[in-house]
Amino acid sequence: MNGETSAAAFVEDVSIEGHIVDSLILPKILDEITALGGKFEISEIHVGQRRNDPSSARLQVSAATAELLETILTSIGQHGAVPVHQQDCTIVTADMDGAFPEGFYCTTNQDTEVRLGGNWIAVDLQEMDCGIRIGEGDQSAECLPMSQVHQGDRIVVGRLGVRVIPQGRELSEHGTFAFMNSAVSSEKPKGVLVRDVAAEMHKARNGNGRILVVGGPAIVHTGSSEHFSWLIREGYVDVLFAGNALATHDIEQSRFGTSLGISMEQGNVIEEGHEHHLRSINAIRRAGGIKAAVENGELTSGIMYECVRHNVPFVLAGSIRDDGPLPEVITDALEAQQRMRELIRDVTFCLMIATTLHSIAVGNLLPARVKVVCVDINPATVTKLSDRGSFQTVGLVTDVEPFLRSLLNELQGS
Repeated sequence: MNGETSAAAFVEDVSIEGHIVDSLILPKILDEITALGGKFEISEIHVGQRRNDPSSARLQVSAATAELLETILTSIGQHGAVPVHQQDCTIVTADMDGAFPEGFYCTTNQDTEVRLGGNWIAVDLQEMDCGIRIGEGDQSAECLPMSQVHQGDRIVVGRLGVRVIPQGRELSEHGTFAFMNSAVSSEKPKGVLVRDVAAEMHKARNGNGRILVVGGPAIVHTGSSEHFSWLIREGYVDVLFAGNALATHDIEQSRFGTSLGISMEQGNVIEEGHEHHLRSINAIRRAGGIKAAVENGELTSGIMYECVRHNVPFVLAGSIRDDGPLPEVITDALEAQQRMRELIRDVTFCLMIATTLHSIAVGNLLPARVKVVCVDINPATVTKLSDRGSFQTVGLVTDVEPFLRSLLNELQGS
């Protein structure tokens, strides 16, 4: 209890359900109420008796002003707290292309439902920082990026009639995915973490899961190209997201045995090696693209070769600093973003390796239910992912090659 609520205060009863105790959702909500200047009383609480049993609580939230109460309710609503007395969501028609109506509901990456005709309907294509578009007949709802709004779209406005289904604690043999807000540290037991990553990938490959890998050029620079190629050949990669650099240096290694002009066998600088990546791009462009180069024998090994050979779809998203770029690189950022959205819809596990910008970009697109592991020598990469809302990310601070070598050893032994 947080003290008596004032008779003059603005008050709202809210309820929370799920694994709110063991996932620390309830304490987080209570702390947020007081931190924002409100008060609460716990009027009911039921704690699950067994490990997998859900719990529930009912709170009376009060604030000194209606504006402050609205702020508090909006904030705790992101953790699954919903008003006891519900109503259907408010729908406003978009009056122009490319912009939501004022006051639109801004989504999180957590599963969400909207109330239509007295029934709760799941929101499809869950993604953070979007709006919610209601389908014709009020039978469907989906997340909609701002750039894709069209005049006449029916958009949810305000928080009423919207509820978030927060991600709870997931039980795992070694605990890697049990508490998703664990600190990022280079001192974590890497062997345990790699073993859990291997177990998740093995389960996804042999079940109904799909594995997305987001890769940076350090995979090639560190001599890990063959490790990654093995993952593709053995079915541990269903989708690949990268940039021009990974593909370019992978092709450079295949053609010249170098990466950034450095010999991958001897580690020394090759004369005129600084030209190798440009000559590789030029050869692929002359061949008509990566797939065409594989089919005509121009490209015979490497990560991109294995993707083509094993029908693994990939998105190469361009940047302003790209050389070339390779023909398959998508230089329109919104087009690349949309192509990524299409390919992540059934992804259940995501492995991000040594790429800060691409990792953060993909993290913004993934729903919270997707397990994410980010491997980077720089702990700031994982921290930035969490800071931008991808709280489900498990971070492993290590170099790429030792990680991939250990991962292969675990997968080969499973």
